[in-house]
Amino acid sequence: MSEKICDHNRRAFIGTALAGSAFALAGVATARAATDVGRGRFGGEQLQVWSCGGLAEAMIPAHQLYEERSGAKITYTGAFAAALGKSLQGSATTDVFAGRVLSLAKALRESDKMDYFKPLCFTSYILVTPKGNPGGIAGIEDLAKPGVRVAMAPDSSPPGGQAATVLLEKAGIAEAVMKNVANPGTCVQRTVSEVVTGKADVMIVEKRITRMAEFSGKLESIEIPAKFFPPAPLTFTVGVMKSARNRSLADDYVAFLISLEGQAYFERMGFIPAISKEGRQLVEKLGVKDV
Repeated sequence: MSEKICDHNRRAFIGTALAGSAFALAGVATARAATDVGRGRFGGEQLQVWSCGGLAEAMIPAHQLYEERSGAKITYTGAFAAALGKSLQGSATTDVFAGRVLSLAKALRESDKMDYFKPLCFTSYILVTPKGNPGGIAGIEDLAKPGVRVAMAPDSSPPGGQAATVLLEKAGIAEAVMKNVANPGTCVQRTVSEVVTGKADVMIVEKRITRMAEFSGKLESIEIPAKFFPPAPLTFTVGVMKSARNRSLADDYVAFLISLEGQAYFERMGFIPAISKEGRQLVEKLGVKDV
């Protein structure tokens, strides 16, 4: 999905998200949720959190639990990360910012707008087909075969369409695949609906798309080799801003998000938790470390 909301109701997913499978992270020691000590100690306090819109499906239910535990009230904004980041590099302020693309977090640190950041989660890309896979799609190379109906949204807000294009270029099949795209879209979510209804045979999407309420259980998924993933859009970080009004509250909230309990919400919504084995490998591979 692009960072564009595409007029979908983000709150419709909550029941589905909380009904997901149990969260298991092999080889990871259980992390204590920061708010277990001193429950309710931030009663009456306000915390302003901004994030890229793609995280909203995980953030909203996580915030519900954090508010119950801490007593704090979260004011949340999920929108296009680049626009929020640009505002924060200007005169805008928030307490915590969870952004996409590592370079944005580093830029905020280097401009002394952010005090620190932590790895939060990672995204991944898959192929989706209608239920039953009527087009017989077996792998990414099949998107280049004549007659395959490929859905794409190249004009969606970054990194939606751009990421899929870069992925195809890395696979060496971009030109051939584009010949199979009959109706290029401008919004990833609306374009995925073409796959659900059988108007298209296949589409490249982030795995998290398949966990959204409107698409859950309505698509078949096929893995894409990670070597084709475009590095820049994979990373999500969470950081405390210099402008944080209550540093102890902001620190506690970040500690909750990166705890085992907090990370479960991101796993349920199709992200790779930063504390998982795969997540720790990506932290090292992509250099997701504070400056």
